[in-house]
Amino acid sequence: MLTEIHPKLPMRNKAITREYYINKLGFQENGTEDYEGYLMLYKDKIEIHFFEFKALDPKENYGQVYIRTDDIDGFYRSLLDKKIPIHPNAPLQEKPWGMKEFSLLDPDHNLLTFGQELE
Repeated sequence: MLTEIHPKLPMRNKAITREYYINKLGFQENGTEDYEGYLMLYKDKIEIHFFEFKALDPKENYGQVYIRTDDIDGFYRSLLDKKIPIHPNAPLQEKPWGMKEFSLLDPDHNLLTFGQELE
């Protein structure tokens, strides 16, 4: 039985990734160990891991994660209040597949898409 998934995304700079996810998106560091070239963060019931890839070209990065939420409007508003850039091609909108979604790019251009099922 599968119970969880923890995606691993590339990062060029651990300090920049940590700062973005913690200070801008509200994640927390998982544990107290500081692993060289590796970072584990969580928020609510999700966890994302990052591996160091210093040679990553952000414009060639295809890392993507789809994250479901139960308060997409509130989360979206909180990001706008903090002036977090939303992907210009993916503002909050209802999709024909029954989801309300928006996306953003992290400092390494990993695409984070957040979605909530329409009722």
